[in-house]
Amino acid sequence: MTDCERPWFAHYDSFVPHVTEIWNSPLYALLDDAAERCPGRWAVIFQNTRLTYAQLHEHAERFAGALKGMGVRKGQRVALMMPNLPQTVVAFWGIIKAGAVVVMINPLYREKEILAHIGDSGAEHIILLDMLWPRLDALRERLPLRHFIVTSVADGLTFPLNWMYRFKDRHASRISIPYDNEHVFAWKHFYRKAERFSASVDDPRRDPAMLQYTGGTTGLPKGVTLTHANLGTNCRQVLDIIGATVEDKHIFISLLPFFHVYGLTTGLIIPVAIAATVLPLPRYVPQDVLHLISKFHPSVFPGAPSVYSSLLQQKNLADHDLRCIKICVSGSAPLPRETFRRFQKATGASILEGYGLTEASPITHCNPLGQEGQRPNSIGMPIPGTDARIVDMESGTLPLPPGKMGELIVRGPQVMTGYWNRPDETASALRNGWLYTGDLATMDKDGYFYIVDRKKDMVIVGGYNVYPREVDEVLLEHPKVHEAVSVGISDELRGETLKAYVVLRPGEKLTKAEVIAWCRQKLANYKVPRLVEFRDELPKTIVGKVLRRALREEEERKRASHNGKQRETSSTAPDGEVG
Repeated sequence: MTDCERPWFAHYDSFVPHVTEIWNSPLYALLDDAAERCPGRWAVIFQNTRLTYAQLHEHAERFAGALKGMGVRKGQRVALMMPNLPQTVVAFWGIIKAGAVVVMINPLYREKEILAHIGDSGAEHIILLDMLWPRLDALRERLPLRHFIVTSVADGLTFPLNWMYRFKDRHASRISIPYDNEHVFAWKHFYRKAERFSASVDDPRRDPAMLQYTGGTTGLPKGVTLTHANLGTNCRQVLDIIGATVEDKHIFISLLPFFHVYGLTTGLIIPVAIAATVLPLPRYVPQDVLHLISKFHPSVFPGAPSVYSSLLQQKNLADHDLRCIKICVSGSAPLPRETFRRFQKATGASILEGYGLTEASPITHCNPLGQEGQRPNSIGMPIPGTDARIVDMESGTLPLPPGKMGELIVRGPQVMTGYWNRPDETASALRNGWLYTGDLATMDKDGYFYIVDRKKDMVIVGGYNVYPREVDEVLLEHPKVHEAVSVGISDELRGETLKAYVVLRPGEKLTKAEVIAWCRQKLANYKVPRLVEFRDELPKTIVGKVLRRALREEEERKRASHNGKQRETSSTAPDGEVG
């Protein structure tokens, strides 16, 4: 692509380079550099525990040494099934230091998901929280795991909170874990006396640093292979956009889960790159977040729309000064304009809406830091070193002009090398150096991109294409609506019809007819939902993205059950009667 095909360059903030230097070192060099430049700066603060960068560096290298002593070799996969705790930070860098490959596992996963992810990755070692032991123990005969390193929340605390937590956590105390120092190890004894170790990395651009599982562009979970260069370069790209440096002494509030690539990048890797302090939160509780803000005055707040919305609903919000926050990063779902406006007013911060996907480490687009350069409803522009274009949906090869909708494709040094052991899926997603995102989008003449919807979420109503995201935005504009999503469901007459799921603001009342009337004022008739269901909450991913697929599957089960009952009634009806 020529610069003429990259109109976004003209709208970058003045300090942003057009290209980011590709990271060509082990990812752990970020930690090495932070420990060398700022050894006494706090790296992690959790409850009454504090780790400096020198201490985190030593912990990580001793953990790597213990892994090596246990038999972990270069390229082996090591699973990490943990919430956001100091141990998670140590283990992540320790695995990378050992030359192994991190496999992040959601602690909320149940049997089917655990078997799929660990089985597919071939991980032989796992670090997990003690309360998760019964779940893993029940599956030991069906998993490739040979070694278990078990920790507790108390291991991330210091005296007296560690003792108080062990006394208080009666559930964990009832779990019997067969520590034998051969297959099952206790965190607090595993690596304290190990020799420090740091493995070499032969080719940062090819050697994987982690496998991150995702539904990807086609639904089934696949291991996205992300290299040291992928993750390191994406880190540099984001820092080029926000202009952050070591001298800024930033403090990050890390409430997005590290086992999600967005939370990992923005809450763990990027902070280390600028020797920032991380405040990890094992679970999101709005009042805990407000307390941390008041106590530690974080300057960077990576979040999701659901997080910003829930904080604004706190009755004591005015009792907390949020003006310490300078930069907010919002991703995973569109940020409603009203939420954007209110949170910006409460903090005075720059709120950067962006876009990304696991296959791109994950960030590919972002709005400028300066508020005057931000555009409503836009995911922004490709970040430095990233190309993007809109192509036709049929062949996927014809570039479309500004204003025309098609599939968004991207390329850049942060794009994965492929899906783990899935060459066919890789060939479908990566074509001629471009990653096909599966998202429908448009680009304006200035190079700002706008997501229309997921390609697979498009609904055909009576022969017309309907994009649920457009309908969602109309629903969210209603002053009584807190959350809403629309889903295409089967319809005998129209092929598909649209159903809206609505969560009202506290204390508000609304009828189905009023919702439909509201949409009718703002949408063409064929786009108006025919069905409305009020709910107390919507199913979401761990980072707040509404699971449209879960609602669609729920409707399909209802339909199948209804059809089954109809067939049963029909088969038992007397002659001449139709069930």
